[in-house]
Amino acid sequence: MHELTDASVGFTFGGRPAIAKLRPGDRLYTQTKDCFGGAVASIDDLPSQVCQFPYLNPVTGPFHIIGAQPGDTLAVHLVSLHPSVPYGWSSTFPHFGALTSTAQTATLQPPLEERVWRYAIDLHAQTVRYSARTSDVKIDLPLEPMLGTVGVAPAAGEVRMSIVPDRYGGNLDTPLLRAGSTLYLGVNEPGAMLSLGDGHARQGDGEVSGVAVEVAMDVVLAVDLIPGVYTPTPRLETDAALMSIGLGRPLEDAFRVAQHDLVEQIAAVTGLDLLDALQLVAQAGETRVGNVVDANYSMVARIAKRYLDGACSYAGVHAGLRSSRPVL
Repeated sequence: MHELTDASVGFTFGGRPAIAKLRPGDRLYTQTKDCFGGAVASIDDLPSQVCQFPYLNPVTGPFHIIGAQPGDTLAVHLVSLHPSVPYGWSSTFPHFGALTSTAQTATLQPPLEERVWRYAIDLHAQTVRYSARTSDVKIDLPLEPMLGTVGVAPAAGEVRMSIVPDRYGGNLDTPLLRAGSTLYLGVNEPGAMLSLGDGHARQGDGEVSGVAVEVAMDVVLAVDLIPGVYTPTPRLETDAALMSIGLGRPLEDAFRVAQHDLVEQIAAVTGLDLLDALQLVAQAGETRVGNVVDANYSMVARIAKRYLDGACSYAGVHAGLRSSRPVL
């Protein structure tokens, strides 16, 4: 078990020393803070007043993976995710989100009002309660815990803010990054330097307001190493599907990256030639939007394993991680 302390939390990928070491096959129990670092404690705590940029989206880590070298792939299997507290927070921002003017999309109109919502989390009922701020409307939504941010150090000593997603992972913000999924990341620096955070009790596709239901999270994960195989853009695997995550702007470029990588992934695991794999993805593939608010957008292309005659990625690493060593 790794206890959360101020020293174990950072705000970048790259540029920080490891806080602990893990062996391939290890399981780890750790904790993460919410994206506000715990500073939002009531609906009157406006993030612009209680948080300080760039100290947003804290990540726990980095964890040095013993033996990991550039050119390898790190597999991170999310065993379980549980909110640490029975409430979460969401908000709107004046200049952040998909439906307000931003520095990249400048428009002559008033910015959105900054407003905070408190969501009650019922672990027994497995619900998250939406409560409107200007009426008595309350709606119970399914509790669907996920991690918004998981990544490794970027290449060539680069340091990136934890709110930015890119090929090293980072702030991917896809609801598909949940318990039971395995994330594959290309290793760029010795030890990989894995960091994670940004727990969400749930999130809609696109994270349209810029903020999900943000919550501190108890996390159990397992890691493994695939030597000599590099993953060019983050990939996900579940018992039911193979997925590729495309990152970039504009949104159609993120879409293309995801589709391109999924086609190559399907060709590799099935033996189909590239155009036959493209045709299969074109007719059986699905696409989910991760976020349309961050410095890079994220799109997830996926295909059900039932169409692949049992094929899996990386010679069954996902299945192997389900039976890895006990929690440290």
